[in-house]
Amino acid sequence: MGTQTMFCYQCEQTAKGEGCTRGGVCGKDPDVAALQDLLVYAVQGLSQVAMEGRNVGVIDKQVNVFTVQALFATLTNVNFDKARFTEMINRAVAIRDRLPPSGNTEPDACTWKPKGDYDILEKAKSVGILSTGNEDVRSLRSTLLFGLKGISAYYTHAAVLGKTDAVITTFLQKGLASMLRDLPLPDMIALVMECGSTGVRVLALLDEANTSAYGKPQITSVKTTVGKRPGILITGHDLKDLEMLLEQSKDAGVDVYTHGEMLPAHAYPAFKKYSHLVGNYGSSWWHQKEEFEQFNGPVLFTTNCLVPPKDTYKGRLFTTGLTGFSGVPNIEAGPGGKKDFSKIIALAKTCQPPNALPGSGSDLITGCAHDAVLALADTVVGAVKSGAIKRFIVMAGCDGRQKEREYYTAFAKALPKDTVILTAGCAKYRYNSLGLGTIGGIPRVLDAGQCNDCYSLVVIAQALAKAFGVGINELPISYNIAWYEQKAVLVLLALLHLGVKDITLGPKLPAFVSPAVLDVLVKNFDLKPNTTVEADMARMLKA
Repeated sequence: MGTQTMFCYQCEQTAKGEGCTRGGVCGKDPDVAALQDLLVYAVQGLSQVAMEGRNVGVIDKQVNVFTVQALFATLTNVNFDKARFTEMINRAVAIRDRLPPSGNTEPDACTWKPKGDYDILEKAKSVGILSTGNEDVRSLRSTLLFGLKGISAYYTHAAVLGKTDAVITTFLQKGLASMLRDLPLPDMIALVMECGSTGVRVLALLDEANTSAYGKPQITSVKTTVGKRPGILITGHDLKDLEMLLEQSKDAGVDVYTHGEMLPAHAYPAFKKYSHLVGNYGSSWWHQKEEFEQFNGPVLFTTNCLVPPKDTYKGRLFTTGLTGFSGVPNIEAGPGGKKDFSKIIALAKTCQPPNALPGSGSDLITGCAHDAVLALADTVVGAVKSGAIKRFIVMAGCDGRQKEREYYTAFAKALPKDTVILTAGCAKYRYNSLGLGTIGGIPRVLDAGQCNDCYSLVVIAQALAKAFGVGINELPISYNIAWYEQKAVLVLLALLHLGVKDITLGPKLPAFVSPAVLDVLVKNFDLKPNTTVEADMARMLKA
């Protein structure tokens, strides 16, 4: 490791399955990685001071807002802009220092103050995860931290829609502050499990936020063909941004297309009134360099999954919210959270219509969230009792660029025709266009929506368990889940908290899980890595 200039292992694609040490596979350079580490460190100190302040009646709501936003900014593929991270680090210190001191034995994170940009970079080099020497402590702290990052992402989306929860933000600060102390391993494991419990709470909060704002998703067929008008492509996860873009562009003579995790937006009743929301363009995040080049019009990034752009379309790229890349315009929110997308709309009018992508044309089904599926509960239960449906396979989570992820497409193709796939997240793009058909009118791929809509899959499973009078692990359901980044870590912890066992995880196990921590997960939850299609199929389809 003589050439090591950074260390990051927070996502599945980390170099050699061990950690990125020269530059991130995601595209972030060592300086950005270091600044992200320091921002986390600064927010840990802020959280400690805020918790002590809360004990004496000092509550600063800005701490809650900033904490979740700062953590979200450090997720994989969210922000690559050094200037914005430097600004956030300075802001963390400023917010911290206006609170009462936390006591006489404050750790360094509660007192450190930057003397300038150089001092920030120098400090950043010493506060990364490798500053924790013990492997198991480092593993548990990493697991907790990445779960907290997932919470912050989902909470941010809910908060934008007016749904907040002090229980969630209090736990975030509790978890962050805990990393400044040496805790016994059982206490650290308990915090990780509490993170799973809080994960269920935040997923439910976001579900409530989305459905109260835009209605309950309906099973919807989405076109993948292109029209003859100029287009705007919106990607990421933020439905509020989509709402504002659609409202501002409805009379502009341009079409709006979704990309990636925005596909499920078509299922919400509130968006169906916009005739210029014409379809979905492209697939999962890692194809964006090729797909954006062919789109011709402007692309709006609302949240994570940004890949460093090619020069061929960088001039048509816009970010908003916490997403950022140097040299790419970022559209900030004004009073009341309103954003002005007029520059995007104006640019779209000057562009050619999108080119059709190879393999496009087949409609995609989405909107199979818990309310829509449970409305078919009698049909589903009847199909199970009759033997028409033998098993459900939860194939949710993330997609990625590694060749071994072809496993998931092959697995879906090989499933018997009496099985139904329950999916959510961008992993769906591995199999949602395969034309797997239906069982008694029930689509064999039930797409609940975005990665956060894994919550819907749990609600569906719980309802089925109640209908059959069995426990959730006694249902004819198997879990073959693909992960990529920190939101997926949070979803996994949420599933474990709910008592779901026998989860198969891939395409490889997280690098941040030490052998001892993995042993705990295996013994308590029967967590296992995927192997081959044939072997995993035989195991999951067991009676």
